[in-house]
Amino acid sequence: MTTDMTPRLFERDADIRTIGAGLLACTLPREAWTHEAHLAACLWLLSERPDIDVDAEIAPIIRRFNESVGGVNDDTQGYHDSITRAYVAGVRLFLAETAETGLTSRVNALLRSPVGARDWPLRFYSRDLLFSVAARRGFVPPDLAPLPAP
Repeated sequence: MTTDMTPRLFERDADIRTIGAGLLACTLPREAWTHEAHLAACLWLLSERPDIDVDAEIAPIIRRFNESVGGVNDDTQGYHDSITRAYVAGVRLFLAETAETGLTSRVNALLRSPVGARDWPLRFYSRDLLFSVAARRGFVPPDLAPLPAP
């Protein structure tokens, strides 16, 4: 069985802002917390919420949201710190390099970019390290290549 990895794109800025606000308020439906929603929320937080220190607050924000929808953050499921921090680095790099303007245009360009790929962190991490308990529980530096910086 082949899985379609074509990203689901956004049509309106309001949809992206609803995801971000829903994440923060823990009102986003669990089924709406997709790969695309993760990246859209990250870009929104980094570009439109300067009041939030993403590096300091992303872990508690996502853990709290996961628990609010009945999820568990443990050694095998829920929040994954190294994957999250890899994508935060990637989204920062994307924002520093993109010429796109407008929230929807930037998010959709991100989703179509290499950074938007579901396996993007595996450019920097071996599968064994990335999916280890240590990498889920806290940030573990990559073992294949350093994460990019803007």
